[in-house]
Amino acid sequence: MRILLVEDDGTIGEAVRDHVAASSHAVDWVRTIADAAAVREAVEYGLILLDLQLPDGSGIDFLKYIRRLEDTTPVIILTARDQISHRIEGLNGGADDYLVKPFNLDELEARIMAVSRRYRDTPHLVLRFANIEIDRPNRELAVSGEKVMLTSREWAILDILAARPGAVVAKDRIEDALYAFGQEIESNTVEVYVSRLRKKLGKDRIRTQRGLGYSLEDR
Repeated sequence: MRILLVEDDGTIGEAVRDHVAASSHAVDWVRTIADAAAVREAVEYGLILLDLQLPDGSGIDFLKYIRRLEDTTPVIILTARDQISHRIEGLNGGADDYLVKPFNLDELEARIMAVSRRYRDTPHLVLRFANIEIDRPNRELAVSGEKVMLTSREWAILDILAARPGAVVAKDRIEDALYAFGQEIESNTVEVYVSRLRKKLGKDRIRTQRGLGYSLEDR
């Protein structure tokens, strides 16, 4: 999943970015509302982590702004404001969850997964077909009853394909799931990781739709 982190504190921002990225998400980190608004127009995000006290305004105002645009991207507020009234304001403004600083990074990851599950393209969080079982929330893969280990990038590709089994996922959308801003995208990266996945899933499980993208075959 590609995540937008809006946080002006360098220490907190770096810690959150590195921890979330280590859980196989691509993270774009910006420090102002203006930058958040700009990248949001250019990139489709799966989730936004939003601080409330930013150098050029209130995160609540940004949240209300994107909701007025009918942007339903899930938002988790990260803030030092711990009063009940602040939480109510954030939730009423359109936030999906609210986490008070300082927070545990593992708890943040758990909340990211909990919120994202509510927005999945499919209600089937554990997929079973042929000899394969994909447990998306727990990132566990079994082939013929044996657990198979995947790298974070292999999981990123499998997860986006498993969201809609049988449907074609464009190559550029897969690239968005793999990379954050500032990282170089090599021309054959997707092909390399798809090839590795085929070796672990079975060569016929991921189909190349030439000129379109890839699909996870569920038959």
